[in-house]
Amino acid sequence: MKRNGIFATLTFFTVFLFPALSEAKHIIGGDVTYVCLGEVSPGIKRWRFTIHVYRDCIGGGPTFDQPIQFAIHQGSETNNVLYLTKDVFYNYKALIVPDTPQCVTQIPLVCVEEAIYTFEEDLPVLTNESYFIVYQRCCRNETITNIIGPGDVGATYTIELTPAAMAVNNNSPVYTNFPPIIICNNLPFIFNHSGTDAEGDILVYSFCPALAGGGNPITSTDPFGCDGVIPTPPCPPPFNAVPYTVPDYNFNNPMGGDPQININPVSGEITGTPDLIGQYVVAICVQEYRNGQLLSTVRREFQFNVADCTPDIDAKLSADSLTINVEDYTIKSCGERTIFFQNKTTIAANVKDVEWRFDINGTTVSDNVNKWFTAFTFPDTGLYHGMLLINQNSGGCSDTAFIHVQIYPEVHAGFAYDYDTCVAGPVIFEDHSRGEGGVNQWNWTFGIPGSASNLQNPTFKYPIPGSHSVNLKVVDKNQCTDDTTAVIQWFPVPPVIIIQPNSYLGCVPASIYFGNLSTPIDDSYNIVWYFGDGDSTQNVISPTHVYNEAGVYDVRVEITSPIGCYTEKDFFHLIGVEPAPVANFECDPDSALSNFNNMVRFIDKSSGAARWNWQIGPNFTSTEQNPEHTFQDTGQVTIRLLVTHPLGCIDSMTKELDIRPEITWFMPNAFTPNGDGINDDFFGKGFLNGVTNFKMCIWNRWGEMVFETSNPNDRWNGEKRNSGGMSPEGVYIYTVTFTGPRGEGREFKGFATVVR
Repeated sequence: MKRNGIFATLTFFTVFLFPALSEAKHIIGGDVTYVCLGEVSPGIKRWRFTIHVYRDCIGGGPTFDQPIQFAIHQGSETNNVLYLTKDVFYNYKALIVPDTPQCVTQIPLVCVEEAIYTFEEDLPVLTNESYFIVYQRCCRNETITNIIGPGDVGATYTIELTPAAMAVNNNSPVYTNFPPIIICNNLPFIFNHSGTDAEGDILVYSFCPALAGGGNPITSTDPFGCDGVIPTPPCPPPFNAVPYTVPDYNFNNPMGGDPQININPVSGEITGTPDLIGQYVVAICVQEYRNGQLLSTVRREFQFNVADCTPDIDAKLSADSLTINVEDYTIKSCGERTIFFQNKTTIAANVKDVEWRFDINGTTVSDNVNKWFTAFTFPDTGLYHGMLLINQNSGGCSDTAFIHVQIYPEVHAGFAYDYDTCVAGPVIFEDHSRGEGGVNQWNWTFGIPGSASNLQNPTFKYPIPGSHSVNLKVVDKNQCTDDTTAVIQWFPVPPVIIIQPNSYLGCVPASIYFGNLSTPIDDSYNIVWYFGDGDSTQNVISPTHVYNEAGVYDVRVEITSPIGCYTEKDFFHLIGVEPAPVANFECDPDSALSNFNNMVRFIDKSSGAARWNWQIGPNFTSTEQNPEHTFQDTGQVTIRLLVTHPLGCIDSMTKELDIRPEITWFMPNAFTPNGDGINDDFFGKGFLNGVTNFKMCIWNRWGEMVFETSNPNDRWNGEKRNSGGMSPEGVYIYTVTFTGPRGEGREFKGFATVVR
């Protein structure tokens, strides 16, 4: 508790009540740390390992294991062997049941026990493998909110002794403060979960997965196996994370809240406002870095309990304060000696009197008694201490916030720069910052994404032109900051003009894209192109131009930057344009073609051609200059000639030919149906491909039809309808009609004389 007041967060011990605590399994947290005791012989060092184990001592459940068994595994997280086991007794056990805090309502009792196990071991120094120190135990409270089946889930407390740590005799970080057991629901929560490191290494904090270990004591087949109550020996990595209740919770959001509970990676401060009563497994990792190398990770797991508890008075300062812990506030000012203090004490309705006190060079100054806010002017730079006293004079619940004000000298950021405005060279920056605190950090940004420097006097070459906003932020040894910004007009012309193509030879019409590869340029530059044929264009970085006449052309490019810098270049004989090829051909013959006259010779009449590609109808091609072709089918056919210039230019020509289908038909004028096998039948002959609707009829002199057929291959044998008795000698009349291949009607008439 605060002096004369209370916490919204109650640490290490507190009062709390959950309906199902009678079913508690006991495990609520722990961590493992190590200390190097030095080299005991060449290549062998002695290490002291310490594990803190916490249990819930209300609601039953087993006590601490006495002894517990550690395992040390050697190798990697995925490939390791058991190096040794160690039975260790605890050498300290704390059980604290406190009195009910004053000025806080709705808090019944809970208690927590802590056991500390320590052992020492001489280990050979490894260069490519780690040691994994492991303790595992089941089980957790069944009333935990943020994991699935918590009563069946055990815990793994472990630390990796890395080759890097062994090489430098490292000591792992140690957490400074014991975690709060009780957190008041719907009240802002602030807890300093930072650690200390003996070597002063860089520490980075984060939420991380809590690790499972052991299993259900009822369903386990082996109480000492990996899924048993007490894995003996403790099992090696890799370790499984506890099964979080998704999607509401995960290791990085173990408690929810509004705002969500989170941890500051630099300070280790946990903040947020819980908004749901429950019990939550939370794991915090501190990673230890030296010279950019990760030495160790210390994982502390703990059960946080959110309960309905209400502080009557909680003295707080405004948000511009940096909270060191829940009763001390440090305010830093750089140069400004008048500090505005904003009272944030809750609950405001319970505040009867307010007093601000400051120690100025040994003299206590009381300022603005009974005023909610105050502005106080400190005489000079330095560290000053003060207090915000709530209800000190009115009796009842009171509270005090302790204030530390550090006034540092002011720091001023400034710089100068120099560069050749028309030459695409670097810009030289010179720091002109000043401050009594001694500037020792410079953070430059040059107006280009990803461009930065930490040098005091950097040099930077811009990849693109433009009005670039340069910002310098400086930090002195007191962590006071200032920044300043200047805009640099960096519009030089390219040192050399480069374009594509670097040569061109083609045919009319030549459509050419001129790619401007010069740098630095952009759309703000005036760029004039002269194409050598009387045309020009400007304000286009990379134009397209069409040459419609054959010839050889020079190209000229002129570039002027927005600030007037100028450069130019001529590209002599860059473009060569030749006359395009002209496709032409004749067909011999080109008319009167038929199925009886179907061979055609194709005669090339093109100009400027080096290659020929003929497409003759749908199925025949040729690369000869003057091919011949015999058409097997009749009908309209397309002839296409594609000619290619030596430079690859192409032209084409197309003609149509008509291969007409021709037919023939001949009829006799007499026949002798006497059965001698000679001229016994009357029929016609001819070439009738494609003919339809064929019909032949024969009549006698009295107009009686004696024969009829629609098959051109049928014959009249002289009998009536070829089966009704022999017709007498005489002259008969016939007609033959049919439709030609292209729909034309044909008719043949004549006389057929029967001779016996």
